[in-house]
This record gives sequence, C-alpha cells and structure tokens, in this order.
Amino acid sequence: MLAQIDSSWQQVLAPHSAKIAEINRLIATQNITPKFDEVYRVFTKPLSHYRAVILGQDPYPTPGYANGFAFSVDPEVQKLPTSLRNIFLEYCADTGYPEPANGNLDAWVNQGVALLNTSLSLNLDEKKAHLKIGWQGITKTALEALSRQNAVAILWGSYAHRAGAIFSDSHKVISVHPSPLSAYRGFFGSRPFSRCNELLQKSGQEPINWRLP
Repeated sequence: MLAQIDSSWQQVLAPHSAKIAEINRLIATQNITPKFDEVYRVFTKPLSHYRAVILGQDPYPTPGYANGFAFSVDPEVQKLPTSLRNIFLEYCADTGYPEPANGNLDAWVNQGVALLNTSLSLNLDEKKAHLKIGWQGITKTALEALSRQNAVAILWGSYAHRAGAIFSDSHKVISVHPSPLSAYRGFFGSRPFSRCNELLQKSGQEPINWRLP
C-alpha cells in the first residue's frame, strides 16, 4: 500500500508511519470508499508536482463515486454529485470553457492540482467514523508541505477555511462551499480558477491549465 506513495511524500509523512499502518489495518476489513488501493492516490504524484490544492473534507458517501481525488468521480459516473455540478457551473462561468464531458478531474491533478480530502477514506456503514481515526494529522502535515512550497490553496466552506489556515493570504482563495445549501451564497461568481492563477503568477509560478476534456 505505502509503496504506491511517491518517495517525496513518504519522507514528508514518515512521522505518521505508525498511525498510517494502524489506519490501514482498520480500513482493510471495512466497507470503505474509495477503493482501498485508491486511498493514497493523491500522493502518487511527487510533492514538487503540485502548485495548487483544492481541499475537501471526506470522500463522497455514495458507493462508486469517490476515486481518491477530492470532488472527482470516475468517467463512468452518470449522475454527478450536486457539489460537482455546481463546481462545473462556476468553472464554465469563470474560465469560459465548455461543460466537461464527465466528472473525472484527473486532468487537474496532471496539471499540478492536489485534490486532497482531510479524511482519505469513508466507512460506508458508519459515514462519520473515519473523521475520528487520525487522518487529519496526516493530511495537516501534507498541507504544511504544500504551503512550504508556495502552493495556492482553494478553500471552499468553513471546514476547509480552518484546515487551510496555514496558507498565507497571498496563497489562498476562499469562498463558501459549492454544496446546494451554500452555492448561491457566494460560491457562484467567486472565480476560484482564475483567482488561483492570478496568485500563482504573482508568485512567479506557471498558471494551471484548468481545461477539462
């Protein structure tokens, strides 16, 4: 399992090796999402690959939706989660790009965007259980590493605001969450994609090509 993690992340997460092993033993026998071999998927790219991060809380609770990248689903998923549909509405309005063909966000990851949930797994039989098994300490260390290399954090909703507080104001984009409960209270019109690129360019970094297939 840990062999899938890039060596740069293995070094960053080494202080949590005992906790990671404990979590692996726990979730290996549970009914979880994403699939066990996709739990650490965001860490298969080198740390240096990432210059932005979009932070989520935990994987989608609908079986077959989560694929190891926050907010992303596999191309075969036909009924997109409501939050992702709202993200795409803002994506089109902000970038001018056409509506993506499906909900798979691999292209963003390939461009250097870490799609990171603060909890990397979810127990489908007890939906909130994995919020309490130790993921937050592990992903906090990952966020600190991303912050040190001047990644820009896109933080949607109060939970992400708190978790991403370590990022300086010059390296974070903040708005309400794209969920149907809050999207009309400030997510729509927040321009997260173009604002992220503006901050990257101000810090001398290449902008993200946000275009999705």
